[in-house]
Amino acid sequence: MPTNLEKLLQYLEVDAIDKYLFIGKSPKRPARIFGGQVLAQSLNAAIRTVPHDRMAHSLHGYFLRPGDPLKQIVYEVDPIRDGRSFTTRRVVAKQDGCAIFNTAVSFQIPEEGLSHQSTMPDVPPPEALESEQKELAKLAKQYPDRIQTWNFGPIERRRVLARDRINPQPQEPVQHIWFKVRGDVGADPRRHQTLLAYISDFGLLGTALYPHPYAPHSRRIQEASLDHALWFHRPFRVDDYLLYSLDSPNSAAGRGFSRGSFYSRDGVLVASSAQEALLRLRTD
Repeated sequence: MPTNLEKLLQYLEVDAIDKYLFIGKSPKRPARIFGGQVLAQSLNAAIRTVPHDRMAHSLHGYFLRPGDPLKQIVYEVDPIRDGRSFTTRRVVAKQDGCAIFNTAVSFQIPEEGLSHQSTMPDVPPPEALESEQKELAKLAKQYPDRIQTWNFGPIERRRVLARDRINPQPQEPVQHIWFKVRGDVGADPRRHQTLLAYISDFGLLGTALYPHPYAPHSRRIQEASLDHALWFHRPFRVDDYLLYSLDSPNSAAGRGFSRGSFYSRDGVLVASSAQEALLRLRTD
């Protein structure tokens, strides 16, 4: 992962080579492109083709093939619809001429309407919790052959209740994670949306493993994100802490389903996510 905010934005904000054609690049690690990166780059490509008075409100995408970080990604944007209040874009991400991800993004001119929301869970504030990077560093010293330190770059993560990564036990499929982007992201809400799309791919797959004695990257599990949905409800900033509240209501047929809710520090529900992931138990 890029080490600072500027480098991360250089990857997530794609380069335009034509009106509806963009190029995205990747850090050399991990060996398979992180799904949140392709998600954010696709959203950013779509954002660049719509008027500034329209904000993204929903995204629905499918992960089709693993991405190679050593090759550029071509993003083809299809301007499906430009309505009076809604705009729709279809984005296909390709490598070597093959689609690795496709998504539909819907935009709307902001307006007033009926309003209600769920209540934010009662959890400790982020300042009372240890950063996940420090937690992993301690475990890596104890178990160097089983735990690797993970560079979260400019993303600060603090889990409310850390799960045992060495000997995971079945538990209720619920977890809460505080997120924050280190650095000033600026005032452009589209940049905040791009970064939240990237962050939204953290934690969903792992939550679906909570009822089972496995953790992400277990040798017994073949895992991969299959599809991803994201809804933006209200304005937010990713350079202040957001609570990502996750649960997994179902796992079956080699697939795990998870949901997420993003809350601001003052309890406002700003975005929601959902994802289905491949969780195939290896027989060998």
